[in-house]
Amino acid sequence: MKIGLFFGSFNPVHVGHMIIANYMATQTDLQQVWLVVSPQNPLKPKASLAKDHDRLHLVQLAIGDNPLLRASNIEFSLPKPSYTIDTLAFLKEKHPDKQFVLIMGGDNLATINKWKNYEILLRDYQVYLYKRPNYDLGEFGTHPNVRQFEAPMLDISATYIRQCIKAGKSVQYLLPDAVFEYLGVGNFYKNLKGFLMKN
Repeated sequence: MKIGLFFGSFNPVHVGHMIIANYMATQTDLQQVWLVVSPQNPLKPKASLAKDHDRLHLVQLAIGDNPLLRASNIEFSLPKPSYTIDTLAFLKEKHPDKQFVLIMGGDNLATINKWKNYEILLRDYQVYLYKRPNYDLGEFGTHPNVRQFEAPMLDISATYIRQCIKAGKSVQYLLPDAVFEYLGVGNFYKNLKGFLMKN
């Protein structure tokens, strides 16, 4: 089975994430896509992250009953901060019957040389790249293990969503319906601010 791994903080998961995950699961040769919730990205500050299991729960809500997508907490039990190459090695050992592919945005590929053991990652694993506008892929864009896809893109980010929430602006339609409804029980903005702003 060929599995695409879509890593992210998902803080919070939004419709842009789900469009990419669904595209990769339905319009490539991947048989499933796992959304891997990262407890800590070494290149990002941890202070702004909501709790790990809260973010995982929102991803599970966003996926619903889609059999092609799966939420993964695999990094929760691994040493922190999380390094992609270590997670891939762990998954390969745990699931020798599966082939794992890394799903990545063009902005990440341009700076992959900052990642731990990036040469080994590019040598041993395929990368399915969704292009982002205004990003030069650099020398890695032509790597033989990198495949480029024209996935539909929305110019939104979790940072933008958190800024809207902080400013008291509506984020309806930016979040999957199930996520919006879950966080909207009672006072929507109070719940959502509390969820996203706590450490």
